[in-house]
Amino acid sequence: MKQDLPESVSRDPLAALLDVQRGAFLREPFPAWEVRARHLRALRAMLFDNRDALAEAMNADFGQRSKAEVTLSEFVVLKQEIDGALRHGARWMKPQRRSVGKWLRPGRARIVPQPLGVAGIVVPWNYPLLLGAGPLVCALAAGNRAMIKMSELTPRTSALFEALIEKTFSRDHVAVVNGDASVGAAFTALPFDHLLFTGSTRIGREVMRAAAANLTPVTLELGGKSPALIGEHARFDYAVDSLLLGKTLNAGQTCIAPDYVLLPRGQEAAFIERARTRFAQLYPDFPDNRDYTSIISAHHFERLVRIADEALAAGAQLHPLDGQPGGQLSGQLSGQLSGQLSGQLSG
Repeated sequence: MKQDLPESVSRDPLAALLDVQRGAFLREPFPAWEVRARHLRALRAMLFDNRDALAEAMNADFGQRSKAEVTLSEFVVLKQEIDGALRHGARWMKPQRRSVGKWLRPGRARIVPQPLGVAGIVVPWNYPLLLGAGPLVCALAAGNRAMIKMSELTPRTSALFEALIEKTFSRDHVAVVNGDASVGAAFTALPFDHLLFTGSTRIGREVMRAAAANLTPVTLELGGKSPALIGEHARFDYAVDSLLLGKTLNAGQTCIAPDYVLLPRGQEAAFIERARTRFAQLYPDFPDNRDYTSIISAHHFERLVRIADEALAAGAQLHPLDGQPGGQLSGQLSGQLSGQLSGQLSG
């Protein structure tokens, strides 16, 4: 059931919401496994009962994102996470014995897993469902409450997820917060019992700085480089095919999508040829193919065009995988962005 929030919400809604959740947690700090399992099943039912609507919302937010890709990269993974938590959660809760040093004998020691309280979850735009509901699975399995800040770059998905969460959980248990970057900054400044953030390294530093003021423990999953190395005796075609799959999934808008490839000198042309072959298999009739995801926003698109143009101006070679002439960036950058795999080769 939805719970009415106190009048203070209108003055400081985020802090008031945190107070409501923390008060609810203190009234029931150690929920039994049966209670946690019920919450996990409710989350799973909510997600899969509304998967078509959620996939359509993501497609609208991105401009183009196929239902098949959403199913594979978000729903399938979430189902595995929830089912795994349901299968192992009761065991995770059991105390674990630990040995003690000789100076503490005959004392005994054990680890007793306990909920922390209220977890704050900051969600990026690239996998809004997986990276919103995924950490929530962990929080619920551990007996915590949770506040979730969705990305403003996926407004339809964020609004729908908020509405579905409100129908599924009481607001003092799980609540979704939507808003721009200023709301996100205020959110990360709250004194959560744990804060999880997925996003860029630059914003990650700001998140850690804000959390440090409250001594809030943080889990940061930040952007980085993801090089790929193909050795002299590697299964060459298999390696290239795997790289293309990882690079083109979600149009490369994945934190661990390969950034560049290092391979033995002299294999550059073979790499490009195999990459083009595999790309054509993955996305036949590319200009009209509805399975390739769009870049999330005009700002991100322009940044990628600028990077490619700067590389060309500096003497780099661009090898578009869809067969279009190099240097002509259009649409969703088409296969050229994937072509950065071959355009950044060493040697």
